[in-house]
Amino acid sequence: MSALTPRAAPASAPTVRRLRALARAELTLLGRNRSAVLTALLVPLALPFTVRPAVDGIDLRAEGLNLGTVTLTAAIGFSLLFAVYTSLVSAFVARREELVLKRLRTGELGDPEILVGTSLPAVCIGLVQSLVLSAGCVLLLDAGAPQAPYLTVLGLLTGLVLCAALAALTSAFTKTTESAQVTALPLVLVSMIGSGIAVPAQILPDRFAAVCELLPLSPAIRLVGGGWTGGLSTSEALGAMATALAWTVVAVFAVRRWFRWEPRR
Repeated sequence: MSALTPRAAPASAPTVRRLRALARAELTLLGRNRSAVLTALLVPLALPFTVRPAVDGIDLRAEGLNLGTVTLTAAIGFSLLFAVYTSLVSAFVARREELVLKRLRTGELGDPEILVGTSLPAVCIGLVQSLVLSAGCVLLLDAGAPQAPYLTVLGLLTGLVLCAALAALTSAFTKTTESAQVTALPLVLVSMIGSGIAVPAQILPDRFAAVCELLPLSPAIRLVGGGWTGGLSTSEALGAMATALAWTVVAVFAVRRWFRWEPRR
């Protein structure tokens, strides 16, 4: 069965308690999957070091950047992609195929609570990992302090929410847990190349960069990097926020329309 009509949770039920219990159970299940844990924890820590060869020979100072800020932006981007997005695609598919989602829907949990509770561990891991990596870049790579921290925080939170929504949507088109890495790959590759994660967006050709600004994760990465360097004007920040909001609305609508709660037949 494909998407069903979303159910609202009973108004009298303590939502926070239910979310905490579901998140705790999901964290336990995540801890039992060693490959998912390694992907979520180690890949984002290792991949930022691959950025340096890509920017060697480029005058970063001319773009208002340095190795620390470039690595920091890449580290946060990789955390969003691997700690949150790819791990959640696998989690949603696994819970669906194991009939966990179907059983949860027969209880007092509402559909939004199930999706949020399942996403919470990965989102929290991504958040903590981003904070740790940011501190490491500041201390070890001279990234400096953020010039507009509110933009960086907004970009990070937007990226976390959007990656969770996109993971739920991607799971609807994923048949098995084994194929989850394959269906998640297109967004990962496109985001790494075009969203300013593996290669700073400032050094891309103008026309190509203008198109890449419309990619799902580009606004979040742009806000994170621009908030740190102070290189975003008010109009550019507002444009990035508008694009991020539009993608979030589209993703949430698509999840409500196409998310699958039962195994694919």
